[in-house]
Amino acid sequence: MNKFVRQAQELQAKLAKAQQELGNLTLEASSGGGAVTVTIDGQQNIQSVKISPDVVDPEDVEMLEDLVLTAVREAIAKSKETAANQLGGLTGGLNIPGLT
Repeated sequence: MNKFVRQAQELQAKLAKAQQELGNLTLEASSGGGAVTVTIDGQQNIQSVKISPDVVDPEDVEMLEDLVLTAVREAIAKSKETAANQLGGLTGGLNIPGLT
């Protein structure tokens, strides 16, 4: 029983370290050929959104909204994939809610 508890504590420490590393990780995604760029960390927290002045058209706000949405979705997908890859090795493929 003590061995199991010790292994669980070691796994918990490794997971905490991995989550901290994910929080320090920075990823970028863009849309519209770089017209909109989103920066996100490995815990799916958006850090910044940059929009090129060239795509700001008051007559076509919908296009800009689509570019932002696309870049945000791509950034989140990259962040989730990175987190799953990093945490997956620690959890042995178990899907633990709240980790990714």
